[in-house]
Amino acid sequence: KKKKKKITPEKAQKTVPFCLSEDKNIILGEGNEILVGDVGQTIHDPYTAFVKMLPDKNCRYALYDTIYETKESKKEDLVFIFWATEWAPLTSKMIYASSKNAIKKKLTGIKQELQANCYEEVKDRCTLAEKVGGSAFIPLEGKPL
Repeated sequence: KKKKKKITPEKAQKTVPFCLSEDKNIILGEGNEILVGDVGQTIHDPYTAFVKMLPDKNCRYALYDTIYETKESKKEDLVFIFWATEWAPLTSKMIYASSKNAIKKKLTGIKQELQANCYEEVKDRCTLAEKVGGSAFIPLEGKPL
């Protein structure tokens, strides 16, 4: 019987980045994750910190665990983000685009998807808020927009 690895709340990941390895396999982008325990401690705005981790000249996939409020309730959604900057090599964009559905099938719990090609499309929490809650939200990540 396999023991499941217990993850404490502060070790849970707020953001999980994925990238392609040299041999074109999808792997975790280790060292670029944001842990829930870091939020409020070393990271005050997890979304802004995440955007700063996106590479200027390459593509990425990421899972982002977002918390937002509507007039009715507080919600938490898992957002799949596909980052394909216009300055990424064409082969990289093609591989990431053709692999997107395969990785999404392997990941469970995705409620929303955000595809971005430039920093303007991910620059602030308003972009993410529009994607997850339309205009029905109040704060996102505990901060007013």
